[in-house]
Amino acid sequence: MTAVFIDANESLAAIFERLTTPGDQLRINRNPDITPNDVPGILDGADTIIIDHTELPTDIARQCTGLKHVVFLGTGARSYMNPDELAALGIEVRTIKGYGDTAVAECAIALMWEAARGLARMDRAVRAGNWLRDDGMQLTGKTLGLIGFGGIAAEVARIAVGSGMRVLAWNRTAKKYDGVTFVGLDELLAQSDVVSLHLLLTDETRGFLSRQRIAAMKRGAILVNTARGALVDEAAMIEALRSGQLRHAGLDVYLTEPLPQDHPLTSLANVTLSSHAAFRTPEATENLIAAAIEHCRAIAAGK
Repeated sequence: MTAVFIDANESLAAIFERLTTPGDQLRINRNPDITPNDVPGILDGADTIIIDHTELPTDIARQCTGLKHVVFLGTGARSYMNPDELAALGIEVRTIKGYGDTAVAECAIALMWEAARGLARMDRAVRAGNWLRDDGMQLTGKTLGLIGFGGIAAEVARIAVGSGMRVLAWNRTAKKYDGVTFVGLDELLAQSDVVSLHLLLTDETRGFLSRQRIAAMKRGAILVNTARGALVDEAAMIEALRSGQLRHAGLDVYLTEPLPQDHPLTSLANVTLSSHAAFRTPEATENLIAAAIEHCRAIAAGK
């Protein structure tokens, strides 16, 4: 087994080198700016590819002689490739879960608190010489609704319950968690002062928070999205922010990334934007790389 980390930046490459052992058959391509067309030549017959952010179209994968395994650094592989089509070619796609649950949850909580108090807007105003003060939303005693309940949502719930919030959750399969009340989606939307998205992006969840579901939310609610931009009807969300149906949106993910400078979201005062960085902490990165290496070792061992 030979694995190639296809699009490593220097910091990820350094962690890989530190965590690998002499027996690991792992090559690192130190170039995060490659294109899909570069992939077959860089792989050069290797059977395993480690991917951070480069797309792997099915027609490119067909050109990768000997490729049998993809290890994707994260959970959102479907944003970069079609695992079903790759499986039909005999290529297995492995993703990595749980590595950044706490990091992403803390970012979601930070976006929620910022949206409630408008700190970023006040910061910008003070720097510009304006003494802006608006009434914020006190979150203690308010209701947080979590759509989807995996490891990240569980961490958000832990923090929110500890801060005195009432926490509701909806999940496609039944779950239990201390301090969380599981309800139907309609009830969650109607009762929640803050709605936070924690779904994987699939064909079934694309556009999940539709125009109709945004309209069904409690007027003046906050929306937080650290999952995937395509889960939300973006145009409907922007209209709701302009009309006051949504008080504020705290967003780490978008339909188009990087977010264009002239995008409508960049001109709205009641939006807090971050650059798909919720998972980016040294602790989460270390967990991610260690898990990827373990995947490669399992592949080499035939597991």
